[in-house]
Amino acid sequence: MNAQAIVSEKLAAKFSTEKETPYTRFIAAEGLEIINGNYVPSLHEVELKPWARRGGSAVFLNHDASRTSNDCYVLEIPAGGKLNPHRQLFEETVLILSGRGSTVVWDDKGNQVSFEWGPGAIFGIPLNANHQHFNGSGTEPARYVAVTNMPPVMNIYEAPEFIFDTEYDFEGRFNGEPDYFADQGEQNGLMMETNFVADAVNLPLIAAKERGAGGGHIRFQLAKCSMNSHISQFPVGTYKKCHRHGPGAHVIILSGEGYSLMWPEGEEPMRYEWKPGSMIVPPNMWYHQHFNTGTTPARYLAFKYEGVAIRNAQGVPKAWISQRIGGDQIDYADESELVRTMFADALTRNGLEPKMDEAYRAEVADLPPKK
Repeated sequence: MNAQAIVSEKLAAKFSTEKETPYTRFIAAEGLEIINGNYVPSLHEVELKPWARRGGSAVFLNHDASRTSNDCYVLEIPAGGKLNPHRQLFEETVLILSGRGSTVVWDDKGNQVSFEWGPGAIFGIPLNANHQHFNGSGTEPARYVAVTNMPPVMNIYEAPEFIFDTEYDFEGRFNGEPDYFADQGEQNGLMMETNFVADAVNLPLIAAKERGAGGGHIRFQLAKCSMNSHISQFPVGTYKKCHRHGPGAHVIILSGEGYSLMWPEGEEPMRYEWKPGSMIVPPNMWYHQHFNTGTTPARYLAFKYEGVAIRNAQGVPKAWISQRIGGDQIDYADESELVRTMFADALTRNGLEPKMDEAYRAEVADLPPKK
């Protein structure tokens, strides 16, 4: 199987007029690059270009389905600087990579709230709300990464002046609430109702044994948007269960060191090393699995736009359900022996040993019968 599905030039020529989209044409007109975002070794080091519309420097990083689902960009605010006031008819979730500063959000009625942020803060921009970001340092730039669902919006309307200049308050999303960006919020199962988390790196998590390895998990619906996000963590000497899902899950490493395996069905896994600031974006329905080979717990943040829900009739993501009963998660008992030997070898090089025996045993109680 050819994962890239490259065809002849003759066939490609028949679709040449369909290669670009209103979204890709817009990014080019802004003078910015679109680079592959399936694997980015360091979001801190990726090169940026001036973005006049926003008043900073940026680059777009897109996965293989970004023409129709969601996108990602990195933006830097210069030292002592600020971005231009901005609004948009699409949703956005933000992770601060470095620097400290503040953001002001206001509606057309004049309601205004502000909040401060630092490295590891995550928040959502309310739909079509006016907002402006400020760098709090006069000597160091501030950098953030954001995931949006601009591609489908731009592809539908193909009118930047409408998308960025329309005056309308979505009061159900933001109505000037003074505590809108209060840190954290109420917990309902795995879901935390919040629009702002000051420190995603150290946020307490909830046990989620369904993902294996004794890990922790928490989910968000920032700024009441249709995009979802979650944080997962797994202990030293352990790894997560393999699974697959739809496109656009931007997995950003918050802490720890390790690697991920990604592969399309029927092919051999490809390995990607990571550290804090790395990003992994599994292509549509590719299997992927994350391994902690460092000396501290590994934690990542995933921003995703679930445009097409891959869930069962109970609303449970199929990526959480065993393949033995029709889901998209591979149980430890069914994984390739290569997975375990590769992991053991990586730990040995770091002077560590696997700590997976308990996870293997814990799975047995809930393991569905094998067909």
